[in-house]
Amino acid sequence: MTEYNEDQFTSVGTDIDEVKRKNAEAGLSYNEVKKLLAQSGGVGTAIYSDTNKEEVKQQIHGKKQ
Repeated sequence: MTEYNEDQFTSVGTDIDEVKRKNAEAGLSYNEVKKLLAQSGGVGTAIYSDTNKEEVKQQIHGKKQ
């Protein structure tokens, strides 16, 4: 039987090191994606949005349609 350090597992038996390894291999995290989008300024993303920019501007400035 293999001997393991108890600190390596959660109280329910999850291998913490394995979870960390899988997370590192999984790609960008949610926060990394948010940071990347913020840095790029969302340039070129308008084609993916169905938001009516003029309607939003009117709502922001308190004007009724």
